[in-house]
Amino acid sequence: MKVCFPVQANDGFESEVYGHFGTATMFLVVDTETNQMSAINNRDMHHVHGACNPIKALDGQNVDAIVVGGIGAGALSGLNRSGIRVYQAQAATVQGNIDIFTTGSLPEFVPQNTCGGHTQGEGCGH
Repeated sequence: MKVCFPVQANDGFESEVYGHFGTATMFLVVDTETNQMSAINNRDMHHVHGACNPIKALDGQNVDAIVVGGIGAGALSGLNRSGIRVYQAQAATVQGNIDIFTTGSLPEFVPQNTCGGHTQGEGCGH
């Protein structure tokens, strides 16, 4: 299974999982069967707020799941329509979340717990 992690910097398995899908600078994709990792630059980083195109952001790469700290309802809906399940990160690093993911213990995002918007100078309202 290919699991995608939005991050700000590529520090391999010790990369910190980013708090918001659409504004991550890159995505690390881990194949859980081979433990191989690849990186994808966010191709939709400079979108208008609320207009994230998650498939464009992933540069058309196929992934099975995404693990992130937060995500907007539109991006979640677009990913789910494409058959990609989105899970809420429970650990700080990619490796920590892989460990939890493989036990089936990461909660899946639903529209009710997506980003509720941003305020000036503030982060995402989860």
